[in-house]
Amino acid sequence: MFSESCLSTLVILNNNERLGTCFLEAAEGQACSPSGNVTGTKPPAGECNEENDSDCCVQGELYTIFNCSPPVSNPTNALLTLNSFEEGGDGGGPSECDNKYHSDDKPVVALDYESRCLKNITISANGKSVVAMVVDECDSTMGCDKDHDYQPPCRNNIVDASKAVWKALGIAQSDWGELQIVWSDA
Repeated sequence: MFSESCLSTLVILNNNERLGTCFLEAAEGQACSPSGNVTGTKPPAGECNEENDSDCCVQGELYTIFNCSPPVSNPTNALLTLNSFEEGGDGGGPSECDNKYHSDDKPVVALDYESRCLKNITISANGKSVVAMVVDECDSTMGCDKDHDYQPPCRNNIVDASKAVWKALGIAQSDWGELQIVWSDA
């Protein structure tokens, strides 16, 4: 069922259907390839927070998952997205790194890269740079459930950022949403 390159496997039962997931680690300089899909479920009424134009899962739609982190270079190209880290925001529960909520007025981010919790990164775009602290992990392995605010899994190679990051980069609020950036460890 899985190739020898799997570091470990997880078998999930979904309506008595066996779904397998292979956990990989991308070697330096190699791409992180999709490792499967999660099937969307319709969120209960009022359970998916659409703040910041966040998507809600759609019943039956397949969402790609990644069980590896994208390769990191110095700097690393990525896609900046908008997220709220405040209680009641579209980020869902408390941040994974410290189990706390964070003000959207502070430059904080969620990454889908391993082992960067509570470290600073420098994000550059639009001729400007900002230092932000990694307070959360953008989950690219699961989604469409209560723990993930009924939102799809994170896409690969995402830096999910607070409003403070977008402001510091001088991006007009009307253009907030997605932006190609580069980032590096600070």
